[in-house]
Amino acid sequence: MPQTLLPPALLDRNFFLGPPDRVALSLLGKLLIRKPDDPSDEPTIGRIVEVEAYFGANDPAAHAFAGKTARNAVLFGPPGHAYVYFIYGMYHCLNVSCEPDGKAGCVLIRALEPIAGLATMTRRRNLPANARPRLLASGPGRLCQAMAITRARHNGLDLTLAGSALTLAEDGFSSRRIETTPRIGIRHAADRPLRFTLRGNPCLSK
Repeated sequence: MPQTLLPPALLDRNFFLGPPDRVALSLLGKLLIRKPDDPSDEPTIGRIVEVEAYFGANDPAAHAFAGKTARNAVLFGPPGHAYVYFIYGMYHCLNVSCEPDGKAGCVLIRALEPIAGLATMTRRRNLPANARPRLLASGPGRLCQAMAITRARHNGLDLTLAGSALTLAEDGFSSRRIETTPRIGIRHAADRPLRFTLRGNPCLSK
């Protein structure tokens, strides 16, 4: 029987105060909402179906492992902020800072299930109008393209403020079908079981 969902409610700062693995698990099923730059355009919304947790000084795979720099300063600040980085000269990746202010930690959002604004996501991804939804945001680079997220515009953004271009919200969705695996696409500490997914969701990355 399908769940009866509620109007989205913004996640507050306290939601992100915990360690990255706990916050990552809690983020599964939540909504990432991108407000349109043009008021006449539609918002784009995706349900988070895949995440990875990254710690600080004790995690060789984390950007915070070597200490605070100008590039990763968001990770050492207050929780609930966007940390966006650029890789391979091609793709942006969206993370959310967690842990108390001064202690680094984050969650990488790896995949979304498109919920609203699919036509806009499709256009941003330069895909045919009849493209399957799983092609829109199944991977960290794809989802940033679909949601038009860039480091220049969104790094450091407070995701807990109603006026932000990017916010995280919940609508009562829940699932017990959660799978834990090692993180993927990294060279260091690749064996740690810190990737979490909604098992069987068609929009997971490969």
